[in-house]
Amino acid sequence: MQVEDTPSPGWSLALGLLVAWALLAVAFAVTSWVIPGMDVSGGFWGYVWVSALFGLVNAIIGTILRILTLPLVLLTFGLFAVIVNALLLSITDALSSRLTIDDFWWTAIWAALVLALVTLALQLALESLLRRGNPAL
Repeated sequence: MQVEDTPSPGWSLALGLLVAWALLAVAFAVTSWVIPGMDVSGGFWGYVWVSALFGLVNAIIGTILRILTLPLVLLTFGLFAVIVNALLLSITDALSSRLTIDDFWWTAIWAALVLALVTLALQLALESLLRRGNPAL
């Protein structure tokens, strides 16, 4: 009988979700630092809460909005997706007392752009680190 070194698929999925949640929390911290009209209160746990809530809003409402606005996203070559993400940030702001966004038109749109870029950069950096540690990936 051979013992496997790889975790079960359930554990790897849970670990992946936790890592994505942590990266999103860091992305919210950087975004709130860069964008003057966006603020996350509550310190570390505030970022954890806002990133969890945004993840849920993004998964549930974001999926529906992306399906409904697909023609507009295609017509604008993806630029309308920024408006959708800004709307999701505004919904998260309305649901949480920890996130404050001053203005939809400029603050939420810039925050959506910065959040997407920071999240992408963090994901690429993490992937690069993981590949360096395990060349088989």
